[in-house]
Amino acid sequence: MDSSKSTLERLGKIGIVPVVVLENADDAIPLARALMKGGLPCAEVTFRTDAAEESIRRIAKEFPEMLVGAGTVLTTDQADRAIAAGAKFVVAPGLNPKVVKHVLSKNIPMCPGTCTPSDIEAALDLGLNIVKFFPAEPSGGLKMIKALGSAYVNVKFMPTGGINAENIRDYLAYNKIFACGGSWMVKGELIKAGKFDEIERLVREAVEIVKEVRG
Repeated sequence: MDSSKSTLERLGKIGIVPVVVLENADDAIPLARALMKGGLPCAEVTFRTDAAEESIRRIAKEFPEMLVGAGTVLTTDQADRAIAAGAKFVVAPGLNPKVVKHVLSKNIPMCPGTCTPSDIEAALDLGLNIVKFFPAEPSGGLKMIKALGSAYVNVKFMPTGGINAENIRDYLAYNKIFACGGSWMVKGELIKAGKFDEIERLVREAVEIVKEVRG
């Protein structure tokens, strides 16, 4: 359980998890390099595209020190493929007990999506105390998280969905926020246009916000 715990601890210290959609696996290495140079040694590569599995494989091989994970994992098959490719953590938009149990059985951290008290209780029943809160802004944002956090005192949240450079300070300032998932610094159009210098610049800005808020 130690490696799983240390992965989560590292993600919590980093404070921001870039949520990446890669249409072409050839973009994986330059993107990972931009993230590393900008000071964010992690990425959640979403399993929404055919390039996701190969992208994770390339990043894990080229940057073994980077925390690369798989997002939008909906099935045990996707989880197996992601883990085999080198994913060090798994994230899902919802909470499927079958998928959660399967991932945890591999000693890989799993962060399922929640947005209601019932979701959180299902996560607690599975032994989890860190959950994704998704979609964050449409589901009530920080106000909703604070309401849930007051009831579930031992739970920490990773809000994702609508998080950006303007509102992330408020989220990070709340002590029940584990980390924030965001895509504003790794937008698809920037990746497709090969604007990795711009991505690095946005990443640096995001890292400075975390330092500013959390010290």
